[in-house]
Amino acid sequence: MHPKSSFLVGLIGSGIAASRTPPMHEAAADAAGIRYIYKKIDLTELKLGVEALPELLTAARRMGFDGLNVTHPCKQAILPLLDELSPDAEALGAVNTVVIRNGRMTGHNTDWFGFAENFRRNMQGASLGRVVQFGAGGAGSAVAFALMKLGVRELTIIDVDVAKAQSLVDSLSPRFVEGHLRAGHDVAAAVAAADGIVNATPIGMDKYPGTPLPTALLRPDLWVAEIVYFPLETALLRAARALGCRAVDGGGMAIFQGTEAFRLFTGISPDPDVFFATFASRGG
Repeated sequence: MHPKSSFLVGLIGSGIAASRTPPMHEAAADAAGIRYIYKKIDLTELKLGVEALPELLTAARRMGFDGLNVTHPCKQAILPLLDELSPDAEALGAVNTVVIRNGRMTGHNTDWFGFAENFRRNMQGASLGRVVQFGAGGAGSAVAFALMKLGVRELTIIDVDVAKAQSLVDSLSPRFVEGHLRAGHDVAAAVAAADGIVNATPIGMDKYPGTPLPTALLRPDLWVAEIVYFPLETALLRAARALGCRAVDGGGMAIFQGTEAFRLFTGISPDPDVFFATFASRGG
């Protein structure tokens, strides 16, 4: 365990005023009996862009921060500014957690772990033969990485930007010799052959209503996983559950990427139930 008993952590990103991450971390620290201050560094409020990252990282280092979470639009822009990357962060080309030790900054990615842990806990026994993933953006790359780590044999990635889907396939394929990744464009055919589908797009959020595929393509023997958690019950999940599909919402991914970040910052594995309780109490 880390010998420290107090921690100073921050979250850098745009439009993070309503983020549930700080209260989740602080509640977990209270439960673990450690002092923990979690500051929001909101680029929107500060009227700054990603070009301010070097200055913010220098300030965090000088002020004795133990770590930072990083969200949109900084997950890629931060890469060249760090001293070191974990193998996962390097594989994904994105960082959401920075550990600061002795002035050195190491970038990690816990997004993929969040998805994988949520899936492991809620979808035991789900068939991982053929899976279709919608979305090849930043979250999409973490989810595809997680699915392959979980043991998916054939993953089809579909994105409105076909080149983006192909680029994600090309970057991940060499790392997973057991499974097969491919970019797809025929949604109906891919879903018809699939055991499960994952939404890794923002479609279904309050800001982007709708579903990433026509719900008429769903059938009861498909499992459905979602990464959106504003709202927890998306139109896709509602349609899937109405058919009797096994389904998992995006809340757990948000929680477990947080528990893993907390462990990296403190050396202590927090109680996930405390994260869940805080997450649920924050409303929409």
